Amino acid sequence: MKPMSRRHFIAGSSALAAGIALQLRAPSAFASTSGIAFSEYRQHDAVALAELLRRGEVSASELLEVAIARTEQVNPSVNAVVLKHYELARELVKNNSLKGPFAGVPFLLKDLGVSMAGTVTTQGSRFYKDAVYKQDDPYVRKVREAGLVIFGKTHSPEFGNSPSTESTLHGKTHNPWNLEYSAGGSSGGAAAAVAAGMVPAAHASDGGGSIRMPASVCGLFGLKPSRGLVPIGSGESEVRGGLSAQHVISRSVRDSAALLDSLAWENPGREFVVQADQGNYLQQLQRTPGQLRIAVMYEPLLGGNLDEECRTAVQQAAQLCSQLGHVVEEVRPNVDLNAAGKAAGTMSVVSLAESVGVREMQLGRKVTEADLEPVAWQMLGFGRQVSAVDYRFAHQAMRQSGRDMAAFMQNYDLILSPTLPHLPPKLGAISMSMPSADFGVVAGRMSSLTTVFNITGQPAMSVPLHWSKSGLPVGVMFAGRFGEDRTLLRLAAQLEQAQPWFKRVAMV
Repeated sequence: MKPMSRRHFIAGSSALAAGIALQLRAPSAFASTSGIAFSEYRQHDAVALAELLRRGEVSASELLEVAIARTEQVNPSVNAVVLKHYELARELVKNNSLKGPFAGVPFLLKDLGVSMAGTVTTQGSRFYKDAVYKQDDPYVRKVREAGLVIFGKTHSPEFGNSPSTESTLHGKTHNPWNLEYSAGGSSGGAAAAVAAGMVPAAHASDGGGSIRMPASVCGLFGLKPSRGLVPIGSGESEVRGGLSAQHVISRSVRDSAALLDSLAWENPGREFVVQADQGNYLQQLQRTPGQLRIAVMYEPLLGGNLDEECRTAVQQAAQLCSQLGHVVEEVRPNVDLNAAGKAAGTMSVVSLAESVGVREMQLGRKVTEADLEPVAWQMLGFGRQVSAVDYRFAHQAMRQSGRDMAAFMQNYDLILSPTLPHLPPKLGAISMSMPSADFGVVAGRMSSLTTVFNITGQPAMSVPLHWSKSGLPVGVMFAGRFGEDRTLLRLAAQLEQAQPWFKRVAMV
């Protein structure tokens, strides 16, 4: 039987995982010095690139060089990659010892919350600018076991505490769809890198919406897994009191699913056994979600109003779900999140104080106001005033909200809402250099929908189903029951097949 060419593989891939569309109009292509041009590289998601590698139609070195060439071409415009590990990646590929389902596929880490042996992770902060780590943390080990080739790290605001990726240390990350606008935060660098075509998927983390918000404003798919499903930090304890989760931002649903199979704990705990007998995460894309009961929520539970563009996006998504046979009902969860919202703030400032304290011990000196952004400096003061009793009460308030939401979701499979209450802001409209009171108002509004599911620990995803009249992406968010990440992926595959987005690419 004659082997499939790369062109044939692209055409046939849509049948592999719920009809994912892998053919798209090529952007302004440039020929790399490798054996694969960028115009062809961008037509593939990570799963398809891995298949080309397995078939011997392209080499890991060729893929790495086209990813590096694309990064060098567009990074001056978008400022997504702030730390480059090109030579480490080239040496890894040269050794030809890559194994795993994604062996040889280029990948980027977020410059926050991960340690990669022999490299710096700045946390987006001047205080950490020279922090070299001695070993890989559990997430990075998982990435390496999957065979992914890490060639750089992406921009994050200081300690991940802003919904816009801007920092004094690394500057501003621009949205590839319109360079005047923010790429979101805190995984804005990751989203900008994927949207600009540097990689098909990139590491991202989410402590209040930091996977979903950048995915929304950059026209990408972003799944925040259930609390504890993917290792974070040392892997031995919760980060930010359980608010934070790690995964990826991707162009296709199947990349998110297949990477979750590689990145999730082998034995994450009994709470995840609920759907384990239904197959791995990638297999969910071949399963029908059945008729789902979907609660539609327009107004944020943590307060604030909704822009009309975002309301329209949810209305259209609700209509699409109805057309697909799901039962859709507009209803507001009867869950009081006032105490939990304050608790999330407590967890965040304590986490920052912990990070600063660790660095103080490493450097043998105290932090000064000149080391941090103004907002971070004030947050540090708050964090150092929190007592053990206050922290305990905050933890209890978060867990109570999780129980209350679980009770509400006995009657619904999913909650549909906007990802953001408004379109992405222009760069400079929010940063950690602005007055902290103003920052708190703007940041609180931007994360008023996403933070809810960090508090409860539920899986939630932003799906790129709408673009504004001005051409900016507008994501919609679905949240599922705790531990039922597979249900979200089944619906995501169905939505992707019904309304494909892979062809829509930023022309930066």
